[in-house]
Order: sequence, then structure tokens, then C-alpha cells
Amino acid sequence: QSTWGTRKFLSNRLLQRKQMIVDVMHPGQATVSKASLKDRLAKTYKSTPDCVFPFGFQTNFGGGKTTGFALVYDSLDAAKKFEPKHRLVKFGLATAEKTSRKQRKERKNRMKKVRGTKKAQKAGAKK
Repeated sequence: QSTWGTRKFLSNRLLQRKQMIVDVMHPGQATVSKASLKDRLAKTYKSTPDCVFPFGFQTNFGGGKTTGFALVYDSLDAAKKFEPKHRLVKFGLATAEKTSRKQRKERKNRMKKVRGTKKAQKAGAKK
């Protein structure tokens, strides 16, 4: 059995979310999965599991206690609007388009030649 609690709870109206530090006590057990944490946090904060984003969990030396961060969004639209793309990909709400290494390097070097708003135009430019 594991017990958990939250601290430093903040209701962030501007980003339409609740944010908190999550402490999980699990003496003599492996680290608790993020999926089970998502379900527990969703139930506690009256949300759905797909609007909950737990991340940055670190187990203390010797085990038994894990601490991390969690964001609970008011809606899925708010989550998609404000969450970083890499985290949406991690939780299966977006797909990452994979370009080749050479293309990324060529784009980077094209961007070095321009300043300001022209970078956006160069970024979309194809051969």
C-alpha cells in the first residue's frame, strides 16, 4: 500500500490549471506508476485522467518516498493549449514529427543567417 499527499498547491487561473508537488510514500515497494497517480489525482481533484500531467518524479535515496510535480487542467483544450509539446507527446495527446538530422541541421544554419520575424519565414521554407 502506498500513501500520497500534495503540498504547495496553487490554483493557477491564468493557465486554467491546478499545480502541486506530490509526495508518494511507498516503503518496501517499487515506485508507484504515473498511470495510477493520474487516476488518483483525477479522482481527488474532480477531473479526468487525461487532464492530469504528473512529471519530474525522483525517488529519495534508499527508496520509500518519491516526490514530483503534477498539473491538473480544467479541460483537455486548456491542456493542449498550455502544455509543452514534448509533454503532450509523452502522454499520447500529440504526435512528434520526426525530421532527419541533416534537415534539422540545414534549417538551423538557414536560421542563423536571418534575424527577427524573418526566422519564421525561413523555418517554413523548403528546397
